[in-house]
Amino acid sequence: MLESSMAFVIFLIGVALFFDFLNGFHDAANSISTVVSTRVLSPKFAVMWAAFFNFVAAFLIGTQVAHTVGKGIISVNIVDNIVILAALTGAIAWNIITWYYGLPSSSSHALIGGLIGAGIAKGGIETLVWWGIVKTTAFIVLSPAIGMFLGYIFMVVSINLNRYSNIAKTDAIYRKLQLLSSAVYSTGHGMNDAQKTMGIIALLLYSKGLIDPSFTIPAWVIIACYSAIALGTMFGGWRIVKTMGTKITKLQPIGGFSAEAAAACSIIGASVAGIPVSTTHTITGAIVGVGASKRLSAVRWGVAGNIIWAWILTIPISAIISSLMYLTVKFFIL
Repeated sequence: MLESSMAFVIFLIGVALFFDFLNGFHDAANSISTVVSTRVLSPKFAVMWAAFFNFVAAFLIGTQVAHTVGKGIISVNIVDNIVILAALTGAIAWNIITWYYGLPSSSSHALIGGLIGAGIAKGGIETLVWWGIVKTTAFIVLSPAIGMFLGYIFMVVSINLNRYSNIAKTDAIYRKLQLLSSAVYSTGHGMNDAQKTMGIIALLLYSKGLIDPSFTIPAWVIIACYSAIALGTMFGGWRIVKTMGTKITKLQPIGGFSAEAAAACSIIGASVAGIPVSTTHTITGAIVGVGASKRLSAVRWGVAGNIIWAWILTIPISAIISSLMYLTVKFFIL
């Protein structure tokens, strides 16, 4: 039976790591769009740069975000193999849909939606852990707002610090600084996003009694998840790079540095606090903040509006897909 087969548990771990790979593939644009659009690095070298720092994050932070995802969205008592399969299916399906249409949606919130839909399908609304859901969904609004605010501040400060410098000198300085800011941003991206898959795998292992009640995550799970997201980033999501790097606002190196630094501060802070935020939302907000520091018309608000609609729809659509998947599988195995 699917509920008890150890072979199926191994299969689900593989599916979870595929989601993690897809997360890196889908969110490669987050890490490289600014550094590519400002021509500081070519796409080929940018993805390798970002992937390296995605993986380095494994050695710099604990597993706070993984604990929130694993224990803070649905009750651990109702989790079984089919719940995990349905949750991952909902998240992966939404990732593929938004990748196809070039929309930088949130893999994080797709996974949250997948868990919510599968949990409700199995045990009803009472299976939801509201403190974790409220904390996570609040940052659908807060993470882009914080990114926008910090992006605006970083850009204004950078412009004022360089007001007596010529354009060529400023570009030369910020091209070097952008290598640093993109590295720090990619580290933050790995810190937050790899842990979401770690939380899913830990939840699966916990449901089988394979990890202790304190929810200690094995080292092999940590390394596997950071490796998967780094590999996904290396392959890159080129459709989304164009939207993130050129369609929202035109960036120069000073703007790319400001957006990356702002987003990195927000994401690393959230990771330390154990909050699973959307790196996509945060960097997009930071790019908008940078554009708005010049003038409001510098931001292509129509494109930003389409992205916001993708954000709004992510949790409910992935929840619907996962609940349908759960009900379908249960129907065929009964």
